[in-house]
Amino acid sequence: MKIKEIIQVIEQFAPLQYQESYDNAGLIFGRVDWEVTNALLTLDATEEVIDEAIEKGCNLVIAHHPIVFGGLKKINGNNYVERVAIKAIKHDIAVYAAHTNLDNVRNGVCAQMAAKLGLEQCRVLQPKRGLLKKLYTFVPEADIEAVRTALFEAGAGHIGNYSECSFNGAGQGTFKGAGGTDPYVGTPGKRHFEAEIKLEVIFPVYLEGKILQALQGSHPYEEVAYDVVSLDNAYQQVGSGLLGVLPEAMEEMQFLQYVKEQFRAGCVKYTPLKGKAVKKVALCGGAGSFLLKQAIAAGADAYISSDFKYHEFFDADNQLIIADIGHFESEQFTVELFYHILTEKFRNFAPLKSTIKTNPVNYL
Repeated sequence: MKIKEIIQVIEQFAPLQYQESYDNAGLIFGRVDWEVTNALLTLDATEEVIDEAIEKGCNLVIAHHPIVFGGLKKINGNNYVERVAIKAIKHDIAVYAAHTNLDNVRNGVCAQMAAKLGLEQCRVLQPKRGLLKKLYTFVPEADIEAVRTALFEAGAGHIGNYSECSFNGAGQGTFKGAGGTDPYVGTPGKRHFEAEIKLEVIFPVYLEGKILQALQGSHPYEEVAYDVVSLDNAYQQVGSGLLGVLPEAMEEMQFLQYVKEQFRAGCVKYTPLKGKAVKKVALCGGAGSFLLKQAIAAGADAYISSDFKYHEFFDADNQLIIADIGHFESEQFTVELFYHILTEKFRNFAPLKSTIKTNPVNYL
C-alpha cells in the first residue's frame, strides 16, 4: 500500500479544505508514492515518537498536531521542530497531520470527546458557512434517473442525516444547434423543444470538480446546461465544537469528577458552581475559549475545553460551568479515531498506536 492510499482515506473523512487558514494539515515530510511499511498513530510527532517509529519499523507517522506550522528558514537542529525534521528525513519517515480539518468534521475529535461522556443528540456548536454550493441542471425526462444517480454517487445531495436529496421540476427546454453540431435530439439549424427536468442538488464546495465530472459523464447532451451557485447556508456537518445531552442529569461536582475520570485529567480547572444539575454539555477539543459565547447561547450547563486564560474564566458570568481539562487531555483520543478510520477501510492493515505520552504538561 502507498502513502497516498492512506491519505485519501483520511481526507475523505476530513477533507483538507476544512482546515483553518492558519493550519498546516497534510503530508509534511515524505512522498505520497512511498510504500508503507506500517503507520504509527500519535497526537504529536515529537523526537521520541520518531525514534519509536524507527524502532518499530514504521515509515509513516500520522499525528493530530502538525510538527511544522510556519515556514522553516533553517534546519540546523536548534529546536525540537528542526530535530524532528532532520531525523524524519534522514530515516525516510513520512509525517502526516490531520488537525483542524479533523476538529471541524461532525464525527471528528469532538465526537470522540462526546462519546467518552456518553452524550446524546449531538450537533455542531458553531457550523461553518461558505462551504456549500448548489447545482442546477436540465435533463431530458428519459435520462433523469441516470444523471441523478451519478450526482448522488459523486457526493451530492446530502443534507444533515439525509442523503440522495434533490428537487425535480418538470418544464420545457429549447435549443438550436449550429452547423457541425451533433445534438442528442433535434436537428441542427432548427429550434427544438424538449420535455426536461430541472434538477437541483446541494454539495460541499470541495467536491465541485467531481460533481461536474459526474454530470458531464452521465448527461446525454453534447453541451450540458447547468448553473453552480454558492450558498451562505450553515453547513451543519462541519464546524467547531459539539453540543449534546447526558442520558441522565448529574450533580455538578459529580459531573466534574466524572469528566476528570473519563479524560484521565491531572486536574480540572473550573468556574464557580451554579447549584443546578448538569444535563446539556458543550465541548471543544484543544483551545476552545473562542466558543464560550456560543456555548452560553446554546443553553449549555457546562462547557468542556482547554487553554482558558485567567480573565476568560470570568466570561462564564455564572451562565454555565467552564471545565478546563487540559489540551492534551481533550485531544488524546484522536489516536483512537485515526485507528478506527484506517482499520474500517483497510481490514488487513494494523497501524500501531504510539506508547509515548507526548503531553508536555506535568501535574504535581
